[in-house]
Amino acid sequence: MSVITGGDYYLVANDFPGYLEAQAKVDELYKKPEVWDRMSIMMTAGSGKFSTDRTIHEYATEIWNVTPCVVPQPEN
Repeated sequence: MSVITGGDYYLVANDFPGYLEAQAKVDELYKKPEVWDRMSIMMTAGSGKFSTDRTIHEYATEIWNVTPCVVPQPEN
C-alpha cells in the first residue's frame, strides 16, 4: 500500500504543499537574524504552559487520583 493507493494513514500528503510553503518562509526568515531572534523569543515567551504538563496533571488528579510529591531542593 502506498500514498497513491490510500495508504496515507496520517494524511501527510494532503498537508505537504502547505508544509513546503511554511518551510520556505522559515528558510527566508532564518536568513535575517534580527527578525528570527525576535520571533523566536516572542514565540517562546508566548507559548505558556506546555500541553503535556497540563495533560500529565489532569491524568494524575482525575484518573490516577494522586497528588504531587514535594521534591527536596539541594541546600546551597
